[in-house]
Amino acid sequence: MGKLLVVDDDKGIQKQLKWGLSDYDIVFAEDRSSAIAQLRRFEPEVVTLDLGLPPDPANASEGLATLTEILSLAPNTKVIVLTGNTDKENALKSVELGAYDFYQKPVDVDTLNTIIQRAFNLVSLESENRRLSKVSASMGSIIGNSPAILAATKRAEKIAKTEITTLLLGESGTGKEVFARSIHNHSERVNKPFVAINCASIPENLLESELFGYEKGAFTGAAKTTKGKIETAQGGTLFLDEIGDMPLPLQAKMLRFLQERVIERVGGREEINVDIRVICATHRDLQKMSADETFREDLFYRVSELIINIPPLRERGNDVLLLAKSFLDSYNEQYNKSLKGFSDEAKQALLSHQWPGNIRELQNKLKSAVVMADTPFITPDDLGIFSLPGESESVEEFQSLNLREVREIAESKAIRQAYNQAEQNISRTAELLGVTRPTLYALIDKYHLDDIRASN
Repeated sequence: MGKLLVVDDDKGIQKQLKWGLSDYDIVFAEDRSSAIAQLRRFEPEVVTLDLGLPPDPANASEGLATLTEILSLAPNTKVIVLTGNTDKENALKSVELGAYDFYQKPVDVDTLNTIIQRAFNLVSLESENRRLSKVSASMGSIIGNSPAILAATKRAEKIAKTEITTLLLGESGTGKEVFARSIHNHSERVNKPFVAINCASIPENLLESELFGYEKGAFTGAAKTTKGKIETAQGGTLFLDEIGDMPLPLQAKMLRFLQERVIERVGGREEINVDIRVICATHRDLQKMSADETFREDLFYRVSELIINIPPLRERGNDVLLLAKSFLDSYNEQYNKSLKGFSDEAKQALLSHQWPGNIRELQNKLKSAVVMADTPFITPDDLGIFSLPGESESVEEFQSLNLREVREIAESKAIRQAYNQAEQNISRTAELLGVTRPTLYALIDKYHLDDIRASN
């Protein structure tokens, strides 16, 4: 039940509203001082205020003064002013002062109830908007208001001030590092280093020395003692991306570090104490890998004290439009462009596309679209998003194209999907497509996939 404050010295109206507005939790006041007291005590979301209050009920001055004081103390409160039948001037003045609405007597409870209900609905919407804005502001660069991303953001916000070891789970390109940086930026370690390392991008024989460092002469080429990523993050946060790709032999050493918070450099015997927070991420199913004995079960439990599931872009609804607008603004500034937005067809294309490469794919498409667009509004052609049968176009529409066009669209789409699945690595893209690198480059040039060519 919404809390409603009725400010009126007429006992008859008080009784009428008490029985006619029984859906609300009503409190009453008869003058300015009691109204302010009730406002402070009960914090009502909506107030009905008679402008003719004692000690001068014949004039509106006391009512207008009460209105001003209410809004100064609780600016989000919706005040509905009740005025005499001929007092339109003061009714309009009250709206200028910030009243939500006015209603002229005599009171019809059903009509007044409709106005009150609208006021409560607006209070609810504004409250939700403030909550969403607070969440967005609290976690910085995380953009979106879909239920899935808000749930993930709320978990991140809760654990930011703690030292709990966190595991971020999500497909490639969903923004796991953005989450990790946001957690760090809102932690007590914000003024210390944030150090990230991708366990999948470093050869197995080099990963140990990258993480733990090495002593001079530990191996051929070790000309001087060098700190690893763990030591570099001293006092701050270490982000282990794609920890599911960490080699089994190294997992045992990582487990000891997480348990003891001490390390030994490669080729060294001295134990080094390290004070850091650890955040891990992977797109793999570590629980299944533990069951298959390809990932240590004890390490899995150590890195997953708290798990945050980051949803793929295809499950985030209209967030894709919010992200696209954010990238558009950024690339407009970067490339000195002044694109205004997206055509209706482009918006529909953004919403219907499955985004196998998630936010990274969206970012790449927006970058190329901003560079290539010739009109103020980005089109589907600028984005390079084409629909195949089973997606947004029907089979009949697709069959209306000639065979050459069908092949071009299908091959272009396959190249883009493979490129995003391979995380923008040309060699892996060629392997996925079953072609050589020269053949892939020839296809990229043939189909004018300039964004892929530009990034390689």
